[in-house]
Amino acid sequence: MPATLQIHLLVFLVAFTAVFGKLYSGSAVSLVTWRVALAAVTAFLWVRFFRRHPISTDRWPAMIGVGVVIGLHWLCFFGAIQLANISICLTGMATISLFTAFTEPLFERRRVRPFEVFLGLIVAGGIALVANVEREHLAGLGVALLGALLAAIFPVLNRRLVHTGGDPLGMVGWEMIGASLICLIALPFLDPGGYPALLEPRGLDWLWLFLISMGCTVFGFAWHIHLLRKITAYAGNLAMNCEPIYGIAMAILFFREDRELHPLTFIAVLAIVGTNLAHPWLERRTRSGSFQEP
Repeated sequence: MPATLQIHLLVFLVAFTAVFGKLYSGSAVSLVTWRVALAAVTAFLWVRFFRRHPISTDRWPAMIGVGVVIGLHWLCFFGAIQLANISICLTGMATISLFTAFTEPLFERRRVRPFEVFLGLIVAGGIALVANVEREHLAGLGVALLGALLAAIFPVLNRRLVHTGGDPLGMVGWEMIGASLICLIALPFLDPGGYPALLEPRGLDWLWLFLISMGCTVFGFAWHIHLLRKITAYAGNLAMNCEPIYGIAMAILFFREDRELHPLTFIAVLAIVGTNLAHPWLERRTRSGSFQEP
Protein backbone atom coordinates (compact mmCIF):
# COMPACT_ATOMS: atom_id res chain seq x y z
CA MET A 1 0.00 0.00 0.00
CA PRO A 2 1.46 3.42 -0.95
CA ALA A 3 2.77 5.49 1.95
CA THR A 4 0.48 8.40 1.01
CA LEU A 5 -2.61 6.21 1.37
CA GLN A 6 -1.31 4.76 4.63
CA ILE A 7 -0.76 8.19 6.17
CA HIS A 8 -4.35 9.20 5.35
CA LEU A 9 -5.71 6.01 6.89
CA LEU A 10 -3.63 6.85 9.94
CA VAL A 11 -5.07 10.38 10.05
CA PHE A 12 -8.59 8.92 9.99
CA LEU A 13 -7.67 6.72 12.96
CA VAL A 14 -6.10 9.62 14.86
CA ALA A 15 -9.24 11.72 14.37
CA PHE A 16 -11.04 9.36 16.76
CA THR A 17 -8.74 10.60 19.54
CA ALA A 18 -10.73 13.80 19.81
CA VAL A 19 -14.03 11.90 19.93
CA PHE A 20 -12.87 9.57 22.69
CA GLY A 21 -11.35 12.54 24.53
CA LYS A 22 -14.68 14.36 24.42
CA LEU A 23 -16.46 11.28 25.85
CA TYR A 24 -13.98 11.03 28.74
CA SER A 25 -15.52 12.60 31.85
CA GLY A 26 -12.31 13.48 33.72
CA SER A 27 -9.83 16.30 33.21
CA ALA A 28 -7.57 16.69 30.19
CA VAL A 29 -4.43 16.22 32.28
CA SER A 30 -5.61 12.96 33.86
CA LEU A 31 -6.64 11.67 30.41
CA VAL A 32 -3.24 12.38 28.87
CA THR A 33 -1.39 10.96 31.88
CA TRP A 34 -3.30 7.68 31.77
CA ARG A 35 -3.03 7.56 27.99
CA VAL A 36 0.75 7.80 27.83
CA ALA A 37 1.37 5.61 30.90
CA LEU A 38 -0.80 2.78 29.52
CA ALA A 39 0.81 3.19 26.10
CA ALA A 40 4.35 2.92 27.55
CA VAL A 41 3.53 -0.29 29.41
CA THR A 42 1.73 -1.82 26.43
CA ALA A 43 4.49 -0.98 23.93
CA PHE A 44 7.22 -2.53 26.10
CA LEU A 45 5.13 -5.63 26.88
CA TRP A 46 4.42 -6.10 23.18
CA VAL A 47 8.11 -5.86 22.27
CA ARG A 48 9.18 -8.20 25.05
CA PHE A 49 6.54 -10.93 25.00
CA PHE A 50 4.91 -10.90 21.56
CA ARG A 51 7.84 -9.93 19.34
CA ARG A 52 10.29 -11.58 21.77
CA HIS A 53 12.86 -8.82 21.24
CA PRO A 54 15.01 -7.30 23.99
CA ILE A 55 14.04 -3.73 24.83
CA SER A 56 16.65 -1.47 23.25
CA THR A 57 18.34 1.07 25.53
CA ASP A 58 20.18 2.79 22.67
CA ARG A 59 19.60 6.57 22.68
CA TRP A 60 16.91 6.34 25.34
CA PRO A 61 17.62 9.87 26.67
CA ALA A 62 16.88 11.34 23.23
CA MET A 63 13.66 9.36 22.93
CA ILE A 64 12.52 10.38 26.40
CA GLY A 65 13.23 14.00 25.42
CA VAL A 66 11.04 13.62 22.33
CA GLY A 67 8.41 12.09 24.59
CA VAL A 68 8.38 15.23 26.74
CA VAL A 69 7.53 17.29 23.63
CA ILE A 70 4.81 14.78 22.71
CA GLY A 71 3.33 14.91 26.21
CA LEU A 72 3.16 18.71 26.11
CA HIS A 73 1.51 18.52 22.67
CA TRP A 74 -1.20 16.18 23.92
CA LEU A 75 -1.82 18.29 27.01
CA CYS A 76 -2.46 21.21 24.66
CA PHE A 77 -4.62 19.05 22.37
CA PHE A 78 -7.04 17.83 25.03
CA GLY A 79 -6.85 21.13 26.91
CA ALA A 80 -8.06 22.94 23.78
CA ILE A 81 -10.97 20.53 23.47
CA GLN A 82 -12.04 21.22 27.03
CA LEU A 83 -11.54 25.00 26.69
CA ALA A 84 -13.42 25.16 23.38
CA ASN A 85 -14.57 22.13 21.39
CA ILE A 86 -13.31 19.47 18.98
CA SER A 87 -13.77 21.61 15.87
CA ILE A 88 -11.86 24.63 17.22
CA CYS A 89 -9.08 22.37 18.50
CA LEU A 90 -8.65 20.63 15.14
CA THR A 91 -8.77 23.93 13.26
CA GLY A 92 -5.90 25.26 15.36
CA MET A 93 -3.98 22.04 14.80
CA ALA A 94 -4.25 22.63 11.04
CA THR A 95 -1.38 25.14 11.37
CA ILE A 96 1.08 22.29 11.91
CA SER A 97 2.23 22.55 8.30
CA LEU A 98 3.06 26.25 8.69
CA PHE A 99 5.28 25.53 11.68
CA THR A 100 6.83 22.46 10.02
CA ALA A 101 7.84 24.60 7.03
CA PHE A 102 10.36 26.16 9.44
CA THR A 103 11.15 23.40 11.96
CA GLU A 104 12.10 20.73 9.41
CA PRO A 105 14.62 22.94 7.54
CA LEU A 106 16.00 24.08 10.91
CA PHE A 107 16.68 20.56 12.18
CA GLU A 108 17.73 19.14 8.80
CA ARG A 109 19.88 22.16 7.98
CA ARG A 110 18.37 22.88 4.60
CA ARG A 111 16.81 25.99 3.08
CA VAL A 112 13.26 27.00 3.83
CA ARG A 113 11.00 26.42 0.82
CA PRO A 114 9.15 29.64 -0.02
CA PHE A 115 6.05 27.88 -1.34
CA GLU A 116 5.70 25.94 1.92
CA VAL A 117 5.83 29.19 3.86
CA PHE A 118 3.31 30.74 1.44
CA LEU A 119 0.88 27.86 1.99
CA GLY A 120 1.43 28.14 5.71
CA LEU A 121 0.62 31.85 5.69
CA ILE A 122 -2.67 31.14 3.95
CA VAL A 123 -3.38 28.64 6.70
CA ALA A 124 -2.61 31.36 9.25
CA GLY A 125 -5.12 33.61 7.48
CA GLY A 126 -7.75 30.93 7.86
CA ILE A 127 -6.95 30.69 11.55
CA ALA A 128 -7.30 34.47 11.90
CA LEU A 129 -10.74 34.20 10.32
CA VAL A 130 -11.74 31.52 12.80
CA ALA A 131 -10.43 33.61 15.70
CA ASN A 132 -12.48 36.59 14.53
CA VAL A 133 -15.79 34.69 14.41
CA GLU A 134 -15.14 32.38 17.39
CA ARG A 135 -13.97 34.95 19.95
CA GLU A 136 -15.49 33.08 22.87
CA HIS A 137 -13.12 30.22 22.02
CA LEU A 138 -9.88 32.22 21.74
CA ALA A 139 -8.27 30.53 24.76
CA GLY A 140 -8.91 27.08 23.30
CA LEU A 141 -7.64 28.19 19.90
CA GLY A 142 -4.46 29.61 21.45
CA VAL A 143 -3.74 26.37 23.28
CA ALA A 144 -4.36 24.44 20.04
CA LEU A 145 -1.84 26.65 18.21
CA LEU A 146 0.80 25.92 20.86
CA GLY A 147 0.04 22.22 20.44
CA ALA A 148 0.49 22.59 16.67
CA LEU A 149 3.94 24.14 17.16
CA LEU A 150 4.99 21.20 19.34
CA ALA A 151 3.57 18.77 16.76
CA ALA A 152 5.82 20.40 14.16
CA ILE A 153 8.88 19.46 16.21
CA PHE A 154 8.60 15.85 17.35
CA PRO A 155 8.00 14.22 13.89
CA VAL A 156 11.19 15.87 12.62
CA LEU A 157 13.13 14.45 15.57
CA ASN A 158 11.51 11.03 15.19
CA ARG A 159 12.41 10.94 11.51
CA ARG A 160 16.06 11.39 12.42
CA LEU A 161 15.86 8.67 15.08
CA VAL A 162 14.11 6.10 12.88
CA HIS A 163 16.55 6.73 10.01
CA THR A 164 19.43 5.87 12.32
CA GLY A 165 17.99 2.47 13.17
CA GLY A 166 15.34 3.17 15.78
CA ASP A 167 12.64 0.52 16.22
CA PRO A 168 9.19 2.21 15.97
CA LEU A 169 7.51 0.22 18.75
CA GLY A 170 10.50 0.50 21.07
CA MET A 171 10.60 4.24 20.36
CA VAL A 172 6.94 4.50 21.35
CA GLY A 173 7.72 2.84 24.69
CA TRP A 174 10.58 5.18 25.60
CA GLU A 175 8.80 8.27 24.30
CA MET A 176 5.67 7.49 26.29
CA ILE A 177 7.83 7.29 29.41
CA GLY A 178 9.00 10.85 28.68
CA ALA A 179 5.41 11.93 28.07
CA SER A 180 4.34 10.29 31.36
CA LEU A 181 7.04 12.16 33.28
CA ILE A 182 6.02 15.58 31.97
CA CYS A 183 2.34 14.84 32.60
CA LEU A 184 3.01 13.81 36.19
CA ILE A 185 5.06 16.97 36.75
CA ALA A 186 2.37 19.17 35.16
CA LEU A 187 -0.60 17.50 36.86
CA PRO A 188 -0.67 19.47 40.15
CA PHE A 189 -0.16 22.77 38.29
CA LEU A 190 -2.74 22.25 35.54
CA ASP A 191 -5.43 20.28 37.34
CA PRO A 192 -7.09 21.77 40.44
CA GLY A 193 -7.69 18.25 41.68
CA GLY A 194 -3.97 17.46 41.82
CA TYR A 195 -2.82 13.86 41.85
CA PRO A 196 -6.17 12.56 43.18
CA ALA A 197 -7.52 13.52 39.72
CA LEU A 198 -5.90 10.31 38.47
CA LEU A 199 -8.62 8.46 40.37
CA GLU A 200 -11.35 10.24 38.36
CA PRO A 201 -11.97 7.62 35.64
CA ARG A 202 -15.28 5.85 36.11
CA GLY A 203 -17.16 3.21 34.14
CA LEU A 204 -16.86 3.85 30.40
CA ASP A 205 -13.92 6.22 30.98
CA TRP A 206 -11.70 3.14 31.11
CA LEU A 207 -12.98 2.03 27.70
CA TRP A 208 -12.18 5.43 26.16
CA LEU A 209 -8.72 5.34 27.79
CA PHE A 210 -8.10 1.86 26.43
CA LEU A 211 -9.12 2.82 22.89
CA ILE A 212 -7.02 6.01 22.94
CA SER A 213 -3.98 4.26 24.42
CA MET A 214 -3.98 1.09 22.35
CA GLY A 215 -5.40 2.16 19.00
CA CYS A 216 -4.61 5.85 18.66
CA THR A 217 -1.30 5.82 20.56
CA VAL A 218 0.60 2.52 20.50
CA PHE A 219 -0.59 1.33 17.09
CA GLY A 220 -1.09 4.76 15.53
CA PHE A 221 2.15 6.28 16.78
CA ALA A 222 4.28 3.27 15.82
CA TRP A 223 2.68 3.33 12.36
CA HIS A 224 3.47 7.04 12.02
CA ILE A 225 7.12 6.53 13.01
CA HIS A 226 7.40 3.66 10.50
CA LEU A 227 6.03 5.88 7.71
CA LEU A 228 8.62 8.56 8.51
CA ARG A 229 11.16 6.22 6.89
CA LYS A 230 9.40 6.86 3.56
CA ILE A 231 8.03 10.40 3.79
CA THR A 232 9.21 13.75 5.11
CA ALA A 233 7.93 15.24 8.34
CA TYR A 234 6.27 18.03 6.31
CA ALA A 235 4.45 15.51 4.10
CA GLY A 236 3.27 13.62 7.17
CA ASN A 237 2.06 16.75 8.91
CA LEU A 238 0.48 17.92 5.67
CA ALA A 239 -1.70 14.82 5.67
CA MET A 240 -2.56 15.53 9.30
CA ASN A 241 -4.26 18.72 8.07
CA CYS A 242 -7.06 16.47 6.80
CA GLU A 243 -7.79 15.59 10.42
CA PRO A 244 -10.14 18.60 10.80
CA ILE A 245 -12.33 17.21 8.01
CA TYR A 246 -12.61 13.80 9.67
CA GLY A 247 -12.73 15.15 13.20
CA ILE A 248 -15.29 17.90 12.56
CA ALA A 249 -17.47 15.43 10.64
CA MET A 250 -17.36 13.13 13.67
CA ALA A 251 -18.01 16.03 16.05
CA ILE A 252 -21.08 17.00 14.04
CA LEU A 253 -22.26 13.39 13.82
CA PHE A 254 -21.77 12.48 17.49
CA PHE A 255 -22.00 15.81 19.34
CA ARG A 256 -23.93 18.14 16.97
CA GLU A 257 -21.19 20.76 17.15
CA ASP A 258 -22.46 22.34 13.93
CA ARG A 259 -24.91 24.22 16.17
CA GLU A 260 -21.99 25.89 17.97
CA LEU A 261 -19.97 26.98 14.95
CA HIS A 262 -20.16 30.04 12.73
CA PRO A 263 -20.55 29.20 9.00
CA LEU A 264 -17.28 31.04 8.26
CA THR A 265 -15.50 28.47 10.42
CA PHE A 266 -16.35 25.75 7.92
CA ILE A 267 -15.17 27.94 5.02
CA ALA A 268 -11.89 28.60 6.84
CA VAL A 269 -11.35 24.91 7.55
CA LEU A 270 -11.96 23.96 3.91
CA ALA A 271 -9.57 26.71 2.77
CA ILE A 272 -6.91 25.50 5.21
CA VAL A 273 -7.14 21.89 4.09
CA GLY A 274 -7.44 22.75 0.38
CA THR A 275 -4.35 24.97 0.54
CA ASN A 276 -2.34 22.25 2.20
CA LEU A 277 -3.43 19.67 -0.33
CA ALA A 278 -1.89 21.90 -3.02
CA HIS A 279 1.54 21.21 -1.53
CA PRO A 280 2.32 17.93 -3.41
CA TRP A 281 1.64 19.62 -6.76
CA LEU A 282 3.83 22.59 -5.89
CA GLU A 283 6.57 20.29 -4.64
CA ARG A 284 6.56 18.36 -7.92
CA ARG A 285 6.73 21.64 -9.86
CA THR A 286 9.71 22.73 -7.77
CA ARG A 287 11.54 19.45 -8.34
CA SER A 288 10.85 19.58 -12.07
CA GLY A 289 12.32 23.07 -12.29
CA SER A 290 9.10 24.97 -12.99
CA PHE A 291 9.65 26.85 -9.77
CA GLN A 292 13.14 27.62 -8.53
CA GLU A 293 14.10 27.60 -4.87
CA PRO A 294 16.50 30.38 -3.83
